[in-house]
Amino acid sequence: MGLRFIFMLTRNDKTVTDAMTHLETALSLGVRHIGFKDVGLPVEDLKSLNKAIQAKGATSYLEVVSLDQTSEVASARAAVDIGVDILLGGTRVDDVLPVLSGSGLLYYPFPGKITGHPSVLEGTIEEIAASAADLASQDGVHGLDLLAYRSPDQNVRQLIEAVCQAAGKPVIVAGSIANKERIAAVYGAGAAGFTIGTAALDEEYPASGPGLEAQLTAILRDVADLNGHLSPLGKKALDAAFGTFSETWSPRVAGQVNDMQIKLAKFAGPFAWHFHEREDELFLVHKGRLLMRFRDREEVIEAGEFIVVPHGVEHCPVALTETCEVVLLEPSSTLNTGTAVDDRRVEKLATL
Repeated sequence: MGLRFIFMLTRNDKTVTDAMTHLETALSLGVRHIGFKDVGLPVEDLKSLNKAIQAKGATSYLEVVSLDQTSEVASARAAVDIGVDILLGGTRVDDVLPVLSGSGLLYYPFPGKITGHPSVLEGTIEEIAASAADLASQDGVHGLDLLAYRSPDQNVRQLIEAVCQAAGKPVIVAGSIANKERIAAVYGAGAAGFTIGTAALDEEYPASGPGLEAQLTAILRDVADLNGHLSPLGKKALDAAFGTFSETWSPRVAGQVNDMQIKLAKFAGPFAWHFHEREDELFLVHKGRLLMRFRDREEVIEAGEFIVVPHGVEHCPVALTETCEVVLLEPSSTLNTGTAVDDRRVEKLATL
């Protein structure tokens, strides 16, 4: 799994009143991890929010912002009642674990000393890492929620690396992330994910336009880039590609899908009778007309039509027009002449 982006429907550590509207925007863009706080909306509204998140197959998170034992335990009970998938935050692990027992919730408490509201992480890197190791060693703790960018006067990357190493479990970095540089630091330090809430809702993240949709689009793009999920490939025009060569019976590789190559070939007249011992072939006629001869029948394939020739089936392609332009889809191991001995065999294909 790559770096996880968790969109928090929160501003200044409170769930926003128009969270449902923002949720619809996030879900429409394919955001798969969405969270909220246990303050800002009534519990019944949070239940509706959670139900809407999970109904679309997304993972739901509730982050605790409680500052005392009573309210933190109440928040844990609310998380169970609401039915979220993951509980983030809080520091009173011994009090919370009995509440979560048997619920199926995953639990990611805060390492270190948390003070104030909005929350601040206090302590040295060594102290926070020691806290992380202690928390992660406990059964029922599945990961940690680290307020790395709310830790004053620390080298944030060193802090994240130290906590990840000490915990040995997934670490989510929360709070004050508002640009790709900070996301990249989180990624480079080995964290499993990060949260963004206020920065996106207040349009602080660098984006191509105004509004939450532009904010989330920019964040998702940057995360995809870091995870190596952006495609370097663009579209290809068949007319233009076929126009780059004139040789017949000499396929060109135009693309690849796993072990399947997309080849372009121009046919003229008849080819040799042959078959392929292991490879199936697809012939899609782009221009012209193709006759496919089999031992038991003949098929005419018009422009815009295709035919699949299974491996082991003897066949002979024949161009019915002066030139027939054909798109081939077949394994990269496929030789154009198959079992036939023919001087038109091409051992090494050119690439378009």
